[in-house]
Amino acid sequence: MISELIKSTLGRFRIVAFLEGVSFLILLGVAMPLKYLAGIPQAVRVVGMAHGVLFVLFVILLIQVATEKSWSFKKSFFSFFSSLIPFGTFYADARWFRSERP
Repeated sequence: MISELIKSTLGRFRIVAFLEGVSFLILLGVAMPLKYLAGIPQAVRVVGMAHGVLFVLFVILLIQVATEKSWSFKKSFFSFFSSLIPFGTFYADARWFRSERP
């Protein structure tokens, strides 16, 4: 399954979208409480850096997929916006990305 996803731009985008969503949830649900409730700021540094890299990759791949698939501005905008909301990338994958042909 993963080897098939890696072969297409959309598949790579879906993988990165999933990882970006997971890293966002870990950042908000684990790293931030560790920083502010337990006084461990290193958690935010590590998870925040990973999330930042995945977010940049998400945006780059979004531009690539939107151009390749001729997505409308509306679909591209809401795909980007989904990365700013917890659980948003999972919803976008189920709603828009999964139904696209690779």
